[in-house]
Amino acid sequence: MKKSTLISLTLIMTVLAVWEMACRFFEVPDFILPAPVQIVTVVLVQAPIILPHAAVTALEIILGIFLSLLVALPLATVMFVRPSIGKALSPFLVVSQAIPVFALAPLLVIWLGYGIASKVLMAAIIIFFPITVSLLEGYRDCGDEYVMFFRLMGAGFWDALRLLYWPWALPFFFAGLKVGVTVATIGAVIGEWVGAQMGLGYLMIQANARLKVDMVFAAILWLSVMGLSLWAFVGFLEKKIITWK
Repeated sequence: MKKSTLISLTLIMTVLAVWEMACRFFEVPDFILPAPVQIVTVVLVQAPIILPHAAVTALEIILGIFLSLLVALPLATVMFVRPSIGKALSPFLVVSQAIPVFALAPLLVIWLGYGIASKVLMAAIIIFFPITVSLLEGYRDCGDEYVMFFRLMGAGFWDALRLLYWPWALPFFFAGLKVGVTVATIGAVIGEWVGAQMGLGYLMIQANARLKVDMVFAAILWLSVMGLSLWAFVGFLEKKIITWK
């Protein structure tokens, strides 16, 4: 086991132990702050109730990631190939992130309904910005000496884009993708808070209304696991694809 992993696990176990002892020592009611053991018990005992909601949220996140990639990859490439278009679109990219997510969620629910579509779009809106910006910066970061070398070898622009710019930008792309997948849960859950029939966000709202705080923490635990799993999966893909890094 790596030293960094061991340190992380030690810190997590220490925090959980202090949390557990504080709840027991001060006799904190479960409806205010449940102890870690109580949360894990709810996760296991209430699994038949939680899992269907977790599956819906996971599907929303995955579809949101794919939708954001379908938009971000060609958009960043076009903005790089045509700098004038990039300058024209930059304000729209900034505005898409400057508008509070809570302000967009009710509109998307009204336009797309209470189904999965509004949550997928909400997740995609949050994800595509870091991917687009990171990939664009990766294209622009390519060294001038390598570009000149490709030109001297007679390579056209599209050959350079495929064989030089894209491989050069891959580390930037994966850095943006890591950020995107870890915040993807935010968009999906906010959409479920505003209006949904299934999902962990919907489950959290229902549990909170009934003062079942342990169920709320159980949903948060599931969301944390999803975010960590997506981050780890992207890291795995990065190591497999960027073999020269």
